[in-house]
Amino acid sequence: MADLLVYHNPRCSKSRGALDLLAERGVDAEVVEYLQTPPDRATLEWMLDAIAKPPAELVRHDDRFKALGLDAAGYQDRASVVALLLEYPELMQRPVVIRDGRGLIARPSERLLELLDTPGDADA
Repeated sequence: MADLLVYHNPRCSKSRGALDLLAERGVDAEVVEYLQTPPDRATLEWMLDAIAKPPAELVRHDDRFKALGLDAAGYQDRASVVALLLEYPELMQRPVVIRDGRGLIARPSERLLELLDTPGDADA
C-alpha cells in the first residue's frame, strides 16, 4: 500500500477516529501533529493542491475563529487561507489525509476510505 500522511490533532475526536480506522485496517501512516509542527507555506500549498477543493474548506469556522473576530468571507481564496493558517494553525480542519498526492479532509473519519479503497497509482 502507498504511504499515507495524516495531519492530526490528538484532541480532535474525528482525527483520533481516523487513526483508529487506519489501525483497524493495519495501515501504517506517518502522523504529523500539526499543532506541534505547524505546516509551512509550501506544505499548506501542497495540501491545497492535494485536496482539490475550494481553499476555504481547509479552515475551521469554530469558536476560536469567532473569538478572533474573523469573517469567513475574508478567507475564501488560496492566499488568504494560507496566510491565516500560517498565523493560526489551530484553525486548520483535521484530519488531513494524503496518499500519492491525493488528499482529503477526513470528516467524518470514514471519508479516508476513499483514499484506501482506490488503487495506489497516481492516476486513480
